[in-house]
Order: sequence, then structure tokens, then C-alpha cells
Amino acid sequence: MSDRFQAVVIGGGPAGYVCAIRLGQLGIKTACIESRGSLGGTCLNVGCIPSKSLLNLSEEFHKVQNLADKGIEVGEVRLNLTKMMKSKDKAVTILTKGVEFLLKKNKVSYFKGIGSLKSKNEILIKDDQNKESLIHADKIIIATGSLPVSLPGIDFDEKIIVSSTGALKLEKVPKKLIVVGGGYIGLEMGSVWSRLGSEVHVVEFLDHITPGMDKEISIEFMKILKKQGIKFHMKHKVESIKKDKLGAIVTTSDKDGNKKNFECDVVLISVGRKPNTNNLNLEKIGIKLDDKKRIKTKDNFQTNLDNIYAIGDVIEGPMLAHKAEDEGIAVAENIAGQSGHVNYDTIPGVIYTTPEVASIGKTEEELKEKDIKYKIGKFSFMANSRAKAIDDTEGFVKILADEKTDKVLGAHLIGPHAGELIAEIGIAMEFGASSEDIARTCHAHPTFSEAVKEAALSVDKRAIHS
Repeated sequence: MSDRFQAVVIGGGPAGYVCAIRLGQLGIKTACIESRGSLGGTCLNVGCIPSKSLLNLSEEFHKVQNLADKGIEVGEVRLNLTKMMKSKDKAVTILTKGVEFLLKKNKVSYFKGIGSLKSKNEILIKDDQNKESLIHADKIIIATGSLPVSLPGIDFDEKIIVSSTGALKLEKVPKKLIVVGGGYIGLEMGSVWSRLGSEVHVVEFLDHITPGMDKEISIEFMKILKKQGIKFHMKHKVESIKKDKLGAIVTTSDKDGNKKNFECDVVLISVGRKPNTNNLNLEKIGIKLDDKKRIKTKDNFQTNLDNIYAIGDVIEGPMLAHKAEDEGIAVAENIAGQSGHVNYDTIPGVIYTTPEVASIGKTEEELKEKDIKYKIGKFSFMANSRAKAIDDTEGFVKILADEKTDKVLGAHLIGPHAGELIAEIGIAMEFGASSEDIARTCHAHPTFSEAVKEAALSVDKRAIHS
């Protein structure tokens, strides 16, 4: 006799565990299945959390090396990479155990193993000893996340040719690191190893980094990263990657067909991620996929089988942990008969380099494409008191507002704490605020958030400090 649940979530990442917790809170008998052996998914185990730990630690290392200019003189600064990695791993362990506690607290049954669909109501679980068990569910939520994509014919060995997972676990600082792809993940990991002493080269097929980001921010971002020592090779296509005794040779070609060889210790391939929908038996039970192997869903996250839902990276939309979490809560509330909803127009994106980059809503390019008339307000951190006081003045805040109604349509930030500052714009947009609403809100002085207020004032050409 199999265990019976009202709802079963396959996947214990940000989409899955959040969904399971919310279902538990709503009094629904719930189980969560996770194959990794620890909860939290890619984000907590080999993504957001360990990368942010290394970004912070590498930035601290860089800062200590440059304190003498600010009147703080220290002795020789040395890197102990083993201890740094242990610190990163400790943060991951504490948080994954914390998620396990939260499932238990909310009476969610936790199964360790690989889950696959035997039928529309039955899930087969195979544990790490290949022992199989069967559970029954009235509702099933698929939240199995995504996997890193490599280039055609090139496999990750996670030692020399690495994905983001391998880049988080290198045992020594590579003398030379080639990053293939100028997106969020590649630039974050490139920044980490650059600060720790690597010579970092970014190879990008397009003529700009961070595709999809507001172009003005993208241009400024690349200028700053260049000043930090990262080298860029734009409009270059990777032709081959071949390992040798010393590391690897990356062969590229430009738009004119000119080839170039890069010898390096490590190659990080960061060209995107793909939905993790294999081995679920989706086709066998008739669940429809799109041409990118994503699960097709309706507005309420239902698949074509009305008792099976899908959320997170396995469906269309940005592959972001916070988007996945919001979908997890929304689908749980829908299952409970409430009105769960996700506003996809106000999902922020953040790059945790130094300086940080954050974006929400429409870019200038998108507004032009849709022929929407808009106004721009900008304010530089160079004129922000707090930024000036701590000598962290690179970047600016940019707000886009409707030309007639003044409604905030988007915002794009590059500068100190941009990832935190973007939340203010998110709240404003959720309430349909105008730039004047932000401008008339009193902001504490001296704070970085004053740059947001000044940018809002600038929309109406009345910034005070510029």
C-alpha cells in the first residue's frame, strides 16, 4: 500500500520547498521529493548562496589589500583558499539544514531520492541504494529546476572545463581563466577569481555583455569590469576547446573568420541553463513540452493534465530563484482554493559583482520597440553623500516613467547595494506609483537610497544634488 498525499512536490529547490512549506501552512498533507541529498536545489547548494559567499569573501580580500590608501595599514595579506571554501560550504550546510527543519516544522514529509511519474497520480521514488517506493498524490507539482548548458560536443569535467558548479569548487586559483559567455553567472564567477588573482578573459558572441539588460547599464558595467582587469573579447565565437597537459586551449573566431587561441588553466562555460525535465516520464503520461523542453502551463501553472502543475525553471520565464519562490507560493494557494498570482512585470534581476547591477521592469530598448513614450531620470552615485563618504561612487540610478502618466515603467541601477535598492522600485511598481511618489517620499540622510529619490526627481528635471 503506497503512502497517500493530497499534494506531492517533485524537487526541493526554491520553487519546490517553498511550495511544500506553503501547502503545509494551508493544512494540505504534503510530501517533497529531492534527489540531491540536501534541500535548497541549485540555488542553495551550487548556485546563488555559495557564489554570493565567494563574491563577498573575494571582495573582502580585495579590500584588505587596498586599505593602506585609506589609512589602515596591515601586514602581508595572504589567501587561504581552503579556509575560504570551508567558510562557503559552512554557509550552505547551515541553510540546507534550515530548510529541512522548516519542512518538518510544517509537517511536510521529505523523501530523498529521484522521483518520476508512474501515472498521473503515482510517483515512483528511487533512493541512493536503488530501493524503490511508490507514493500516491491527488495533486503533483513539478519543480525540478534546471541544469547548466555546455557547448555542442563539449562535456564538463568540472576540473578544467567547468560549469558554475565546478567554478565554485576549484582547488587552486587558476593563473588564467577563460569565461565563455558574458551573462550574469559568468561575470560573477569571473569577478571572484579575478579578485583572487586570476587573469580573466571573457569571450562573448554578441557585441555586448548581459543580454536583455538596459543597454546603457550594460555599457557602463563593461567599462567598470575592464577597469578591474577583466579582459573582453566581443563578437567571438568558440570553435573548439581542447584539453592539454597544462589545461586547455580555447579556439575562437571573430566575425571576419580570424581565429585566435587562448591557452588557459580553466575554462568556465556559462552560456545558459536548460530545464531539468528528463527522467520524469513526462511524455509517457502525456504532459506537453515546448520546443525548449519546458513544461507547457496555463496561467494557474496547470499542465495539460489538470492535477499536475509545474513551476520554476522547468516552465517559461526567467530562471531566477525569487521568481520560482513566488510561483511556489502562488500554486500552493491556487490548490488551496485561494487566488495565487505572480506579477512578471516586477521581477527584479541582480548581478552580485562589485558594483552590483539591478534591474526591474522595462528597459529603454523594450519601450522603444513597443513605441511607448517615456521620460528618464538619472542620478550618479558620484553625487551621493554616503557613497562619497565611503569612496564607493561608481555607477548610477536610472528610472523610466511614462511620459503622460509618470507611472514608473522600469528602473536600472549599477552601484553600491543596487540589489537592495531595487526593492524600493519594486514596491512602487506594485502599487502603480509615479516617479513623483518616490520623489516625495522622505529618504534618510546620508543613505544610498537617496540616489533613488534623486533619480525620481530627475525624471521631472528637478534633482537637487546634480
